[in-house]
Amino acid sequence: MSMMGGPAENPELWAFLESLHCGEVLTGTITAIERFGVFVALDDGPGHPVFPGVGFISFAELSWRRFEAATDVVQVGQRVSCEFLQFDTWNLEARLSLKAAQPDPFQVFADTIAVGRKLPGRVTKLIPFGVFVQVADGIEGLVHLRDLACTPVEDPADVVQVGDEITVVVTEIDRERRRLALSRRQSSSGSQHWRHSDNE
Repeated sequence: MSMMGGPAENPELWAFLESLHCGEVLTGTITAIERFGVFVALDDGPGHPVFPGVGFISFAELSWRRFEAATDVVQVGQRVSCEFLQFDTWNLEARLSLKAAQPDPFQVFADTIAVGRKLPGRVTKLIPFGVFVQVADGIEGLVHLRDLACTPVEDPADVVQVGDEITVVVTEIDRERRRLALSRRQSSSGSQHWRHSDNE
């Protein structure tokens, strides 16, 4: 049985939630930002008996980009359009996705580049097996340790630091996993080899 009770206790709310379809776009207003997610008062739905809104967005569904706090993405009082994911019968709420209603910047980026393309980037993070490099707004790729320099590197910090501007070459675009593989090694060798891709 649901925590909030079945259709008998909240017939209007239950009927509204059962009428929604996955992928449907719902509009509403952000009413509360909690540590576990964001509540949305839906324009067309009834109020909720307990929560500040019938709509709920988990942090994973807030944005395609990385963020520190939910307030970096949304504010209380903000109007939003979200995709309906599912009817949460336990909490009697509509699980929503804000990011699904927006274009994925990774796919947009992948449409504009090809493997072999040289890109300017900025080092954002060093990890034991490589470095992350931001090549566009919200787009980061990994340069594996073996692709960081022409000679073997033991520690990324020996070669680059966070904040360094470097030139990289795209070696792989994985649309499904939204991953970008980059190399710095190839970007320094014979530039004429890559010139054909500059005007793609």
